[in-house]
Amino acid sequence: MFNIILLGITSLLTDISSEMVYPLLPIYLVNQLGASPAILGFIEGIAESSASLLKVFSGYFSDRLKLRKPFTILGYAASAAGKLFLYISGGWGLVFFGRLIDRIGKGVRTAPRDALIADSAQAEKRGQAYGLHRTMDTLGAVSGVLLAYLIITRYKGDFKNVFFISLIPAALGIIVLFLVREKKREQKVRAAKVEFRWHALDRRLKMFLIFTFIFTLGNSSNQFLLLRAKSLGNPLGIVILLYLFYNITYCLMAYPAARLSDRIGRKKLLVAGYFIYGLVYLGFALNNSAANLWLLFGLYGFYIGFTEGVEKALVVDIAPQGLRATAIGLHAALVGIGLFPASLLAGLLWKYAGASAPFYFAGFMGITASIGLWFILKDL
Repeated sequence: MFNIILLGITSLLTDISSEMVYPLLPIYLVNQLGASPAILGFIEGIAESSASLLKVFSGYFSDRLKLRKPFTILGYAASAAGKLFLYISGGWGLVFFGRLIDRIGKGVRTAPRDALIADSAQAEKRGQAYGLHRTMDTLGAVSGVLLAYLIITRYKGDFKNVFFISLIPAALGIIVLFLVREKKREQKVRAAKVEFRWHALDRRLKMFLIFTFIFTLGNSSNQFLLLRAKSLGNPLGIVILLYLFYNITYCLMAYPAARLSDRIGRKKLLVAGYFIYGLVYLGFALNNSAANLWLLFGLYGFYIGFTEGVEKALVVDIAPQGLRATAIGLHAALVGIGLFPASLLAGLLWKYAGASAPFYFAGFMGITASIGLWFILKDL
């Protein structure tokens, strides 16, 4: 539990840093730097895909070298460095570079860190451990968004002040991480070669990945939600508060949902989460009222709470004990393949078919994945 709490504190501090920046980026890019929604989709697609694709390699080497902590420290340090490029940026090129380094850091750290959590938790409380971590992570997100709101309103839209101050909690998070104690694994388990051949995958994991991939193709960057909120006439401060409300609902749901998954099974929570996602995105497509956005952002927090920690716990349940980090990374990498086309397609749909088009598409994909998961994954 000591390790889990420390890892949670690190994530809390890092998310304060990241979420101070994240809700400002689409407005900074489109309104201040003059980038198009297609450029936003390109940046977010490349950045998020790079993060996910790197997870499989960091997970593999973490298992092979029997090391979790060094990869975790390196990843958090890279994410902190990425904020520097946002601070010095004067065009979308440096924003892209900063986001890429930040997401590469996330890709390096995530699988080893999640394996550290699994190594530190009892099997029957694994969902609870991931839920606690996600809750602390999301508390950081709530705090970061609130700080962004206070700074941006105090300094009347000065993005650079927020980017600079975000470096402080990022550095503190790295310091806390050095206190984590990595368990020594006496039994040497040889890591299997990372396997991308479809026929070699476990059948349950294969079915899960099919519908995760379908879902991911419609799961574009959250920054399109923020851009949609701004396009409906909301001032920047209200857009940030909407994002804050989403993070609050996510925070309230993450831990109870993860504990519930230990009792009723992971699949039911994932089905519900994907279905809620589909309905929320259809709501964003159909809605033209700024007032309704509070309900939509709140429900979106339920989707994240139902799926984020639960999805990871499900992958760990299926994976062999000695290959947990590899399995987490493999799942993340396959999801990452879908993230770039998802965000790029969303940007292109917005540009050429209108602001509602990407949300119709995402809603359809979310509901399709939910129905497929329910009927096919009967033994999960």
